[in-house]
Amino acid sequence: MLHVKEPAQCKSLVGLQAGEESRGALSASYVRVPFRWVVAMGALLVAAPPSIAHHSRAMFDMTKNITYIGVVKEYRWQNPHSHIVIAVSAEARDPSTVGTWDIEASSVNLMVSQGWNQMTYKPGDPITVVAHPMKNGSKSALLFYALRPDGTRLYRAQHRYASETQ
Repeated sequence: MLHVKEPAQCKSLVGLQAGEESRGALSASYVRVPFRWVVAMGALLVAAPPSIAHHSRAMFDMTKNITYIGVVKEYRWQNPHSHIVIAVSAEARDPSTVGTWDIEASSVNLMVSQGWNQMTYKPGDPITVVAHPMKNGSKSALLFYALRPDGTRLYRAQHRYASETQ
């Protein structure tokens, strides 16, 4: 058990033993807190910031799966989200996909679990991706999956959104 002083009187929590009082000038009243609770609360505090900081997918039109066929300009293998910048030529089958697109993927650890690595793509590689476009029409999209030359799919992550049924 740890003995935790009331916050207003707290000087130090280190080295207190059962029944031992602080050697400071303040009188102390103690609350007995099981050590496992202290560890559990610490774990929650460490885990909370990443989950609070993560944004939603609200800016993407998750009901649309658009195919972009082009060439990799940039492949950024990074956290919190990897990105693939692709150029789709004017000769594209779907004229709405022409231009340079920033395709947002997942974190490195999620992508590794789906078969991606730092060398999956390099500038100049041909690429086909299926992604969810931005609702505001800007040239960015959320990756659903990339299609390898041999036809295999590399998914952004193991979890799927309701519209990701292909």
